[in-house]
Amino acid sequence: MLTLALIILPFIASLFCLVPGKMQLRMMALICSLITLGVSAYATVLYLADATEALTYNVVWVKNLGISFALGMDGISLLMVLLTNFLMPLIILSSFRNEYPNQKAFYSLIFLMQAALIGVFTSLDGFLFYIFWELALIPIYFICLMWGGVDRVRITLKFFIYTLAGSLLMLVGLIFVYLHTPGEHSFAIDSLYNANLSDADQSWLFWMFFLAFAVKIPIFPLHTWQPDTYTDAPVQGTMLLSGIMLKMGTYGLLRWLLPVIPVGVDAWKEVAIVLSVTGIIYASLMAFVQKDFKRLLAYSSIAHVGLIAAGILSLTYSGLQGSVVQMISHGVNVVGLFFIAEIIQRRRKTRELDELGGIANNAPLFTVLFMTILLGSVALPLTNGFVGEFLLLNGLYQYNIYLAATAGLTIILGAVYMLRSYQKIMLGEPHERNHEFTGLHPSEKIVLIAIASVIILTGIYPKPILDIAGPAVENILNHVKPIY
Repeated sequence: MLTLALIILPFIASLFCLVPGKMQLRMMALICSLITLGVSAYATVLYLADATEALTYNVVWVKNLGISFALGMDGISLLMVLLTNFLMPLIILSSFRNEYPNQKAFYSLIFLMQAALIGVFTSLDGFLFYIFWELALIPIYFICLMWGGVDRVRITLKFFIYTLAGSLLMLVGLIFVYLHTPGEHSFAIDSLYNANLSDADQSWLFWMFFLAFAVKIPIFPLHTWQPDTYTDAPVQGTMLLSGIMLKMGTYGLLRWLLPVIPVGVDAWKEVAIVLSVTGIIYASLMAFVQKDFKRLLAYSSIAHVGLIAAGILSLTYSGLQGSVVQMISHGVNVVGLFFIAEIIQRRRKTRELDELGGIANNAPLFTVLFMTILLGSVALPLTNGFVGEFLLLNGLYQYNIYLAATAGLTIILGAVYMLRSYQKIMLGEPHERNHEFTGLHPSEKIVLIAIASVIILTGIYPKPILDIAGPAVENILNHVKPIY
């Protein structure tokens, strides 16, 4: 029942934001997001106490079709819910210095997306999962369309077409698997896991599911919507897309690809890993030549999530554990980096690297926090990024040493282009307009300090995350193959 509350609370907040009249909308939105975070923290306590009954909810929805409104959380779902509800207050707080027109609709759409995201991560019914998957697309589409940049109509339409096409492929695949479930057909996740599928069926079904998830992640060559969308979207929209929404794709690989069609995964995993690793190198090289800092971060994100996908498809315990850790780490780090890009844009009215420089002389606290978040992104030891990427590369190494060596270039290349961008922005000769770079606002300090703290704490002591994810990872692998 508590899981249902985690979906209902942001949905109620979404409706409340539309209530006519004057109110402190931003503060109300922040409080609502903190309440949901508190509930998810309580859910974590119950999970650790093995009171998992309180985290499940199951009622028959459409009996004749075997559809249930079934919700629940294992370790992976719980961590994704925690990531979503931790980032949401920070995303809302990061908007306090912005003046968006029609703020009621803006915050309402953010909460609607939060409800849909939690639904994706907690659904235990294939049809319900698809409903929430599509529902999450609607609010981010309007956020990008209404508050995006000059070319937002074309860019948002491309994003919508890509993601909708992938979703329809997944729906076809889900229906086919449903029709092959034993006994009375059901969309229940256990029934889908035990569907009677031939090897040939699983081979083509792999691509129906994989393409849907690959678009959302995104994986090369289905990534072309991402750089434009991330750059053009309002920064809170970019945070939602990069910090949380792309995790729908990697979560889908773990929950709905590997256990449902294991034979198809085994047949095509090498091709999918090669595509993921290709995306790592391509995106890293593209990041080198970017002049816009926000666009550079967009390509950097493609490289990081390519490694996550490759680790998942390695079918190793280390690879899957690393993917869960890195999903959390990437979500936290990328939200911090995009917020830094907005802080620079807000003060200097530009994100062009060649027009920046010497900001460290005017903003010592910002300099330290920027460097901390950047080091997490480049996987420095004792930061969160190191833990996830080490496990991912270890898992990929167990699968194929050459692919692991190639994928490992993401750490080297990432360090080069990220540190070079830091040098151009923060160091060097001060720009004549640097006097406009004032100190951080209290809301900005809270967001950056919170993110930097998580980077350091989870980098030093990742054991709680690994312990929570461990049993769920083992369960997934038991549906696919024996653990290495």
